[in-house]
Amino acid sequence: MTLTRRALLATATAGLAASLLQAGLASAADEQVGIVVKIGGIPWFNAMEAGIKQESEKTGVNAWMVGPTQADAAQQVRAIEDLIARKVNVIGIVPNDSAALAPVLGRARDAGIKVISHEGPDQENRDWDFELTTTEAYGQAHMDLLAREMGETGEYIVYVGSLTVPLHNAWADAAIAYQKEKCPNMTMLGDRFGVAESVDETIKTTQDQLRAHPDLKGILTFGSQGPIGAARVLEDREVADKVALVGGFSPGQGVKYVKNGTIRGGFIWNPMTAGEIFVQLGAMLARGEEPKDGMELVGVGAVRVLPDQKLIQAQKLEALDKENIDRLVELGL
Repeated sequence: MTLTRRALLATATAGLAASLLQAGLASAADEQVGIVVKIGGIPWFNAMEAGIKQESEKTGVNAWMVGPTQADAAQQVRAIEDLIARKVNVIGIVPNDSAALAPVLGRARDAGIKVISHEGPDQENRDWDFELTTTEAYGQAHMDLLAREMGETGEYIVYVGSLTVPLHNAWADAAIAYQKEKCPNMTMLGDRFGVAESVDETIKTTQDQLRAHPDLKGILTFGSQGPIGAARVLEDREVADKVALVGGFSPGQGVKYVKNGTIRGGFIWNPMTAGEIFVQLGAMLARGEEPKDGMELVGVGAVRVLPDQKLIQAQKLEALDKENIDRLVELGL
């Protein structure tokens, strides 16, 4: 082969490789994944958005987060309607109200859009839900900690993000059932309060409950703003040594309360990892691929895939305690 022919062949081969690479990148960029969360602007979902952006940049998938200004199902419905109009490939959802979202998610699927939920294992009209812990394990881990801090006796109250957030209420159900079975000398006061996605609402409710129940010994909260609002009240009233506060929150937001003992602890999964998984699964579904049992997901490794439940189950909890919280803060959480 002459030098000229070799040069021409090399040029053609390089051109073909570049074309294939560009085609692959274009294909990835054409995969549109819009992810609607409960509320924008709070640390938990800021971390999730960082994960979405990170995985989007890594894979070339066109993925982004939509964060409503309030934890309101109507705003989520409008955001999903906008994504349907944009003809995205995949919609991700962290539901505020599963029942309210079911009709619009049904319209999305009718339009050929795949739907992934997170914190919504009972969400109707979804293709898949992924979770980074089981309902029972998460609820029981928090109740174990609360019971230990309360000496397994006394009165406690429970906060959830709202009374319509499915997973928060499932965690509360699991925790309360576990308490009744394992710690009969503990008593839950009244019903749960749907305030834990708002610092202000949590502050008001905590103030009211301390006035109404001066012997209160524990607060268990599911919802990232619940521990922060309650901690402010306990610290202000100097009763953190008497009232055990337990729940999950964004580490950077609550680190000082853990270190001074106002928040006794809690457990979370990494919302940044959840954001990355939204993009990874979205890209799979956009390409027509289906999840398989034992497959590896970013940040969590091999997962269980339960096709009959349309559930992708991982188990990856982090302790929010004095020993671990600085590491979590350094991760940007």
